This record gives sequence, structure tokens and C-alpha cells, in this order.
Amino acid sequence: MTRVYVADAKPEERSALRLVLLDLKMEIVGEAADWVTTLAQAPLNRTDMLLIDWDLLPDSSPTSALEEIRKTCPAALVIILISHLDARQQAALSAGADAFISKGETPDRVAERLRLAAASVRNETPPV
Repeated sequence: MTRVYVADAKPEERSALRLVLLDLKMEIVGEAADWVTTLAQAPLNRTDMLLIDWDLLPDSSPTSALEEIRKTCPAALVIILISHLDARQQAALSAGADAFISKGETPDRVAERLRLAAASVRNETPPV
């Protein structure tokens, strides 16, 4: 079972993600509403996949923030959640994310992208 940590400041978005993840039979090992909590808790949960809202990353240096989370969770896939499709897609990938998911996508599309990412965790192949 894929172990997922969800980091998003908005409780309603965490709730929606929780429903999708539970439907996919993934285990939610923790949640955070801020970056400091994410850094403190995510490494304690043997996380396979981190879902992190781009807006939760420190504005001063999202690249440094993602480097830091990779040091503490080296085996986890880092998937960035983006509110608006724009240049932030490239910024997320450039900053060290394995993939991104737009919050504007349909629940079915989000589920499919998470299913593919989970398969890559199990098979140790690069994510989509």
C-alpha cells in the first residue's frame, strides 16, 4: 500500500485529496497545513509519496525547500499541487519535484495521475 503525506494549507483541499487517496486504497500517513509541520512530520512516517501544495513552499526559495524535504525523505516521490496552470509547472519541476498535479483537474484525472505515481513507487520506475 502506498503511504502518502498531504501538505496543503486549505482543509477542504486536504479533505478532497483524502477522499481520492482512500478511494485508491492508499494510506494517508499524515497531513500538514504549513511547511514547518511538513518538514517535521513527513520524515517520521516512511512516506512513499508527498503531495505538497506549491503555495505552501517558502516564497524565498522553493528550490531549497524541496532540496530539504528530499534530504529528509529521500525515497519519497514529491508531487507538487498547483492551483493555476502556468509557468509554475516548469518552476515546480525545476525546483526538484518529480511531477505536478493541477488542482483544477477533475477528480478522475487527479486519481489517474496518483495511480500512475503509486505504480512507479511500487515498480521503482520514474513517475509521469
